[in-house]
Amino acid sequence: MKILGISAFYHDAAAAIIEDGKIIAALQEERFTRKKHDPSFPVNAIRGCLQIAQCSLNDLDAIVFYDKPFLKFERLLETYYAYAPKGLVSFLMSMPVWIKEKLFLKKIIYDGLKEIEQLDKKKVQLLFPEHHLSHAASAFFATNYKEAAIITIDGVGEWATASIGKGKDNTITVLKELDFPHSLGLLYSAFTYYCGFKVNSGEYKLMGLAPYGNANSSFYKSCVEKIKTVLTDIKEDGSVFLNQRYFNYAAGLRMANDAAWKELFGIERRNNEASLSQPYCDMALAIQHVTEEIVIKMAGTAKKETGCDYLCMAGGVALNCVANGKLQETGLFKEIFIQPAAGDAGGALGAALAAYYIHFNNERIIEKEDDIMQGSYLGDAFSNESIEATLQQYHAVFKEYATKENLCEQTAHLLNEAKVIGWFQGRMEFGPRALGGRSILADARNPAMQKKLNLKIKYREGFRPFAPVVLAEEVATYFNLKTPSPYMLLVKPVASSLLNTLPDNYADWPLPEKLYFQRSQLPAITHIDYSARIQTVHAATNTIFWQLLHSFKQLTGCAILVNTSFNVRGEPIVHTPEDAYRCFMRTEMDALVIGNFILLKEQQPVWKESKEWKEEFVLD
Repeated sequence: MKILGISAFYHDAAAAIIEDGKIIAALQEERFTRKKHDPSFPVNAIRGCLQIAQCSLNDLDAIVFYDKPFLKFERLLETYYAYAPKGLVSFLMSMPVWIKEKLFLKKIIYDGLKEIEQLDKKKVQLLFPEHHLSHAASAFFATNYKEAAIITIDGVGEWATASIGKGKDNTITVLKELDFPHSLGLLYSAFTYYCGFKVNSGEYKLMGLAPYGNANSSFYKSCVEKIKTVLTDIKEDGSVFLNQRYFNYAAGLRMANDAAWKELFGIERRNNEASLSQPYCDMALAIQHVTEEIVIKMAGTAKKETGCDYLCMAGGVALNCVANGKLQETGLFKEIFIQPAAGDAGGALGAALAAYYIHFNNERIIEKEDDIMQGSYLGDAFSNESIEATLQQYHAVFKEYATKENLCEQTAHLLNEAKVIGWFQGRMEFGPRALGGRSILADARNPAMQKKLNLKIKYREGFRPFAPVVLAEEVATYFNLKTPSPYMLLVKPVASSLLNTLPDNYADWPLPEKLYFQRSQLPAITHIDYSARIQTVHAATNTIFWQLLHSFKQLTGCAILVNTSFNVRGEPIVHTPEDAYRCFMRTEMDALVIGNFILLKEQQPVWKESKEWKEEFVLD
């Protein structure tokens, strides 16, 4: 049985195809269109999935969209009615779009599919599970757990903004839901907005900014108190109720009521071009700590309601890897699985899995000890022949290596020489993280590397942290982590044996001085609070990436590298060899390792572009 899942029309449109419960492919539309978080109907992603699966649309048993548009429309109408006459402008702007597009979603889906081929509507079913069920299915059905608690948390689906459920065999039962307008995801996004970052893409920046806050400052303490007593009412079960006087997302065009927030916190909303002063760092830390508290309360409720030893998580808030790390430390569950494509892109996969197991009532057979995500390497790959053809088209200078061992040995030498490497190997990752398929790599021991990567390679804010990638069998040498973390979704402390002592007055230093103080023997990946967002690499999942780390360890004695996504700020992760070469030449990367080829920057022909790419990819 073949099923295609689709997510679209909000952000992170994607497609996924499964066969008899096995994931064949999963792709995000942004990788094709080069528009970050592209919400449009994923024609290219669907076409790519069909090509990998070697089938046509009419070979499918079902096509599944990841939410129910009529329920979402009902929520909009009821919300506007409840807030009337406030929100009239927003209502007048959104209704034509909803009436024209969303209420005729079946027709839009069929019209989109027609761009690929004519679909036999009588043969292929079109299904619509609920949004949070799609999230829940993407997490639980991807695991090897026969039974588990499930938590989904995001901004909003149709009505639900969070849910607690239980998965057992091929069923999912929803036990509790939190409904709009009360939402942990929207609360976090409101702080994203007020600190000057883009909603739906800048939340990870807010999380990265939080450790620069000072938990001993009076402003931080005041923020926490005001969040808990004025902005929200947090219950012991993890449900959170938002004081709508301070928010504008329900019926307006902005996340927060700026005037009310200024009165409450005493600072204006930060302009996204303005420098980051300490109050915004303290504000980020405050909402991060409150978020962690709510997530842990919700997990406690899930444990109590289900009695399960295992937990699955999905939804955009599940990408908050700091909260995930804190939750793991509580020991509430024996294991926690977080769907690597936890946001709306993963909803496409979840929709397909929900249809296969729940709608079609297929038996769930667990054959492996690990999950079915295949390391999240679910995109397309490119042959050495196609890569070479692209490189020749650009008159690129390259050297081919006969074996992967030789390729990795040479790459390890380049990394040890402080070179920054573009790494393009195998199948593309599904989800927001580069996991060794489309990565930029560097030496984590180099104290200048974080600044170089941010300012000369990624062209983004200097405070942004970088993640370490480490051989799975060596992780305990470097971090306080005893479990695998293959999807870079857990933040844990760097091992104390690697840390340097902070100066006594360190908390009072300005942000730039804090940023470049060498905090450990691995300065490029050690965040300001001595933590790191860890990816463990396993030989069975990504052999060549494991081989590279192994070669680097043999050369240097260090089994760890910096791993960041192969893109510049505001650009989707590279997809094709052409994308990779273009990004390599646009930046100050030193080398590109693509397929069996290594390219050195100084040997390449002069790069000329007809337009300024920094205007094409604005700061996200």
